[in-house]
Amino acid sequence: MRVALFGGTFDPVHEAHLRVAREAVERFGLDEVWFVTAGNPPHKQMGTTTEYQHRHRMVELACEVDPRFIPSRLEEGTAKSYTIETIGRARRLLEPEVELFFLIGADAFAEVGTWHRSEEVIRAVEFIVVSRPGYQYPVPEGARLLRLESLALPVSSSEIRRAFAAGRRPEAVPAAVAEYAERHSLYKGS
Repeated sequence: MRVALFGGTFDPVHEAHLRVAREAVERFGLDEVWFVTAGNPPHKQMGTTTEYQHRHRMVELACEVDPRFIPSRLEEGTAKSYTIETIGRARRLLEPEVELFFLIGADAFAEVGTWHRSEEVIRAVEFIVVSRPGYQYPVPEGARLLRLESLALPVSSSEIRRAFAAGRRPEAVPAAVAEYAERHSLYKGS
């Protein structure tokens, strides 16, 4: 079995996230992609994102489109969400023979060397790095990676939040996610 962890603030989850996950499944024969909603990411200031339960509920709704997409609460809570700990939690839930991958954008992957316990992260998983064709990024020594050179997906979560705040429904958001965000007025003050 092949499982990829796909972490993010998902504020909100959108079609580009789903497309990247679908492409990774098809290209690399993944059995599941776990959408790991970030609880308290170390690179974000506490309180700058929508409440966890709303972000995760939107992930659950978005994942309904594909049975291989699994909404995951591995990072739920107020403690800082460090990738090495998330990987450890996933490993404890999976059988030892499961191949574990980490699905990540090239910009974030370029920073992996600065992460908490980065050398352990690099040894713990094989990365699936999403980038536009021909994009160059540094690869830390010892990192194992697969390249998913995808079409440029010009979708921005901040633009989506601004559209909601202006009373518009963004096309880049699955209908069930948009309905949830509107029903709960999640981005009215954005």
